[in-house]
Amino acid sequence: MDDFLLRALLGGIGVAAVAGPFGSFVVWRRLAYFGDTLAHSALLGVAIGLLLHLNLTLGVVAICQLLALLLFLFQRQRRLADDTLLGILSHSALSLGLVALAFMETVRIDLISYLFGDILAITRVDLAWIFGGGALALGALLLLWRPLVSITVHEDLARVEGLPVDLVQLAFFALMALVVAIMMKVVGLILVTSLLIIPAATARRFARSPEAMAAAASGFGCLAVAGGLLASLRWDTPAGPSIVLAATALFVATYLIPHGRA
Repeated sequence: MDDFLLRALLGGIGVAAVAGPFGSFVVWRRLAYFGDTLAHSALLGVAIGLLLHLNLTLGVVAICQLLALLLFLFQRQRRLADDTLLGILSHSALSLGLVALAFMETVRIDLISYLFGDILAITRVDLAWIFGGGALALGALLLLWRPLVSITVHEDLARVEGLPVDLVQLAFFALMALVVAIMMKVVGLILVTSLLIIPAATARRFARSPEAMAAAASGFGCLAVAGGLLASLRWDTPAGPSIVLAATALFVATYLIPHGRA
C-alpha cells in the first residue's frame, strides 16, 4: 500500500474511533447543531493561523475552543433559543472566516479541501495531531463519562446529587471543539457533523448500554472510513464525501435488518 493511502487509512480510523463516543453524546443530547457551529468556525481558525503564521491546526483548535466557551456562556442566558443562538454564531463565524481569507490577497488556499476534507493529503504531523489530540480527548471523556451520562439522563437530578453540571458541560464543549478541529482534515468542516452523527445513529439500534453504543459507533465509523476510501480509490470520487456516503449506506443497511434480529 502506498504511504499516502496508509496515512489516510490510519488518520481516518483514528478520527472515527474518537468520533464514536463523542457522537453518541451528540445524538443523546441532540447537539448536532452545536457540532455544525464548531465546524463552521474552523475556517476562521484557518484564517487566523495564516494571519499570525501559526500552525493551521493550532489556529483551528484555538478558535474552536474560543467558540465553545462563547457558546457555553451564551447558552446560560434565556433571551434567545439555543438553536437561534447557534445559527447566528455558526453562519457568522463561517462568513467571517471567508471574508478574512478574501482580504489576504497574497495567500492562496484550496477552500475545497477545507470544506470537504483532504484525507489523502494527511501528513505525519497530521497523524500526530489526530492520535495525540484524540487520545487526550478520549482520556478526558473517560474521566467525565459517568457525570456526563447522569447529566444527559436528568440534568436537574444531577444538580441535586451535587454534580458540578456547569463545569462538566464546559469541559465537554471544550473536548468537542478539540475533536472537531482534528476531524476537519479528514472530512472537512461541512461534513464533520455527519461523521459524528451517522455512525452513532447506526449504533443506537444495536446498543444495550451507553458504553456499548460508544464502542459500536467507533466501529461503524472505522468501517465507513475503510469503505469510503475503497470507493474513492475504485471510482475516483472525493474521499471525504465518499466516507460520509459509506456511513450512510451502513445506516440504511442496518435499518433494513428486522428488529428482532438486531
